[in-house]
Amino acid sequence: MTTLLRGGRVIDPSQKIDDVMDVLIEGNRIAATGRNLVEDAKGRKKDPGLTVIDVRGKLVVPGLIDIHTHLREPGYEYKETVESGCEAAVAGGFTSIACMPNTNPVNDNRSVTEFILRQAQKAGLATVYPIAAVSRGSEGKALTEFGDLKEAGAAGFSDDGRPVMHAGLMKRALEYAHSLDLPVVAHCEDWQLSKGGLMNEGLVSTELGMPGIPTISEDIMVMRDILIAEYVGTSVHICHVSSAGAVRILRQARERGVRVTAETAPQYLLLTDEALKGFDTSCKVNPPLRSAEDVAAVRAGLRDGTIEVIASDHAPHSAIEKEVEFEYAASGMVGLETSLGLSWKLVEEGVLTPSELIARMTVNAARVLRIPKGTLKKGADADVTVIDPKKTWTVDVRAFRSKSRNSPFNGWKLPVKAVLTIVGGEIKYSEL
Repeated sequence: MTTLLRGGRVIDPSQKIDDVMDVLIEGNRIAATGRNLVEDAKGRKKDPGLTVIDVRGKLVVPGLIDIHTHLREPGYEYKETVESGCEAAVAGGFTSIACMPNTNPVNDNRSVTEFILRQAQKAGLATVYPIAAVSRGSEGKALTEFGDLKEAGAAGFSDDGRPVMHAGLMKRALEYAHSLDLPVVAHCEDWQLSKGGLMNEGLVSTELGMPGIPTISEDIMVMRDILIAEYVGTSVHICHVSSAGAVRILRQARERGVRVTAETAPQYLLLTDEALKGFDTSCKVNPPLRSAEDVAAVRAGLRDGTIEVIASDHAPHSAIEKEVEFEYAASGMVGLETSLGLSWKLVEEGVLTPSELIARMTVNAARVLRIPKGTLKKGADADVTVIDPKKTWTVDVRAFRSKSRNSPFNGWKLPVKAVLTIVGGEIKYSEL
């Protein structure tokens, strides 16, 4: 099968391309990018197997990559399944997603990793990269079998949702993962400081009378994991950065040459702890929504490259976990279907250029995971996302492909929409 995406604005940061041109897909590979490809040699213009899709006025970018999602299967299928999560992914423009191990049972052995991959293959939508647990049961006591998990298909290691409190265990994890050329994805939270907290510690928590989670609970663990990585000479990836202190620590570490990468999520770029004044449990996340000063610092870190990836931290929960008193509500919000539109607000506000934003959702994410994605180079996997830059839409959680509806962005008007998602040369989602 041959497909030509004709006349779109191609933005491919991996090749420093931002120009109006065509993209030719042959089978499951990118065959070429350039002008007037349909008129080129080999008689493609007369090829009866050629499908031409007019994307003039649209943006054509490498398939979006989300390196931080929760698909909940196995064990919590009432919240999400691999299939429903992948449906949400392609509807949001994502062709590749990495899923965290906090399933039931925890993804700490090859049987769970292989199960997730089988479910993804059965769904036949986005490519799924399972992140396996650092420790058995994510209990922070003993390392999992890293080599066996890699052989099964694990793309990295994390106890996300549960920090690795034992510094010696983290040191060994970084060493073993480095020997396998896989990333360790660190959830940075000091439980001794965050224990019992419900929201960011500050003026708003005082006004609401709710116990707070101080920013230093994040900052201290970011510093610890960076120092360990620096000492052993390995890399480390920091999850969902939310505090000004963490950004400052990351920036200083990068200036020293430490091999540290980091991500943030749209909620930490657009919302502050003021959003909790209505006690909306969909705004309860971990790390918590921070102050306006923290948001400004995270934005600055994203702009200058200190933080090089935007991930959704897609965390589906059912009404059972969310429609309860704030104290008892689960932390997390869904994000796969809103991540692109929310992140594009940074382009509208001049924080990032379109190319800079796309880089943070494609090639940069691919580099963190060490996967051959995030590019439209000739011979690359034919993963492509087409974005309509003029298609405004209003978030309606009732229309989500995800099984869960826990989003504080219901009713928000978003500026752009993914209208075509191609994975491996096959159309998986289309509004054209």
